[in-house]
Amino acid sequence: MRWKKGHAYGAVLTVAALLASAACSSPQDSDSSAKAAAGDRTIRPVEGCGAKSWTDPKDRSPTRTPARCLPGSPPPQPLSEPRELTIATGTLSAEYVAPLQVALDKGEFKREGLDVELKVLPTPDALPLLAKGDIDALWAAPEAAVMNGIKGGFDIKWVAGNFSPAPNSKSGLWVRLKEGDTAHRVAMGGRTLGTMIGKGSVIAYPMEKALEKHGGGLADIQYQQLGSADVLTALQNGGVDSAWLLDPVWRKVDGKQGYAFLGGQPPGEPLGGMLYGRTLLQDDVEAGVALLRAYIRTVNTYFASDYKQNATFVTYLAKLLKAEEPILKSTPSLRMDWEIRAGTTTRLQSAYEAQGVAEGDPLPESRTVNRALYEEAVGHLP
Repeated sequence: MRWKKGHAYGAVLTVAALLASAACSSPQDSDSSAKAAAGDRTIRPVEGCGAKSWTDPKDRSPTRTPARCLPGSPPPQPLSEPRELTIATGTLSAEYVAPLQVALDKGEFKREGLDVELKVLPTPDALPLLAKGDIDALWAAPEAAVMNGIKGGFDIKWVAGNFSPAPNSKSGLWVRLKEGDTAHRVAMGGRTLGTMIGKGSVIAYPMEKALEKHGGGLADIQYQQLGSADVLTALQNGGVDSAWLLDPVWRKVDGKQGYAFLGGQPPGEPLGGMLYGRTLLQDDVEAGVALLRAYIRTVNTYFASDYKQNATFVTYLAKLLKAEEPILKSTPSLRMDWEIRAGTTTRLQSAYEAQGVAEGDPLPESRTVNRALYEEAVGHLP
């Protein structure tokens, strides 16, 4: 369903009303095989996708090789009728959005019969629209707001991962050192942290690990939500004491006096990716699989390994993302990874509880994750 530009979202609707409407709305009627729920569908072998196209979700080794098919695989399977889909994302310039940008630019979605629009929307605004079916997918993460929304009746699941950082990446928690601080010991209690999501972001999980070495727990930090373009500026001008900086933004402070890197995302464990609502989980699973098939094919074709070894591709990527090419070149390639590790949402919810933003009892993974669509896309039989 294409997002209408005149749609009034956000402040005019209360969360309570949205939860109620999501819970009371009935699935759309459909007489096609797309009505079959994900997980109840026939899985067939896929050309170009063999044993290496799936890894055991329990494998959390930092050196795990991400799943891969051959370049150009899985091959397109155009839908019998074209679909218009809208994917919301918090930014179009971050490197982790590159597979979607490339898929759109290179026509990978079109090859599946999908007319895809990428729409910039903050997760809090996009989430109720996803639950209602006003947008079709969300490129984000299972934030605390997502978990709380599911508990409140939203039919949303995390269906594909995005990336994990390279071992030598310094994407993560950066701090401005104060008098008495060292890179090995920073008293974080009471300091401000700038993030795109604010309190309840998935970064709570890796931050909790980083803060074990420093003073101050998750509940002792003051969170300040900022736009993607404002996080670095706020850190540099003293508007916040610390910030979570993504690739390649952290390169602008790396090695500069007065800044320290405290820790980042666990290697080998994606913390975000594609979220689906009822539309692609139930009403039109064919389109949901097709969307992931195009995404996975893009990863296998353009991001299978160290894509920054290709200077021409880096130049292309910098223009596509409107990024500074020297900065983009200076950071290691992300490990693009469409799979979801076992237990990630459990660990995330534990961190949300430590922040004081979790509502009710933790959700089991069966309520938060659905791997069936990407398994179908690569032909893996569970």
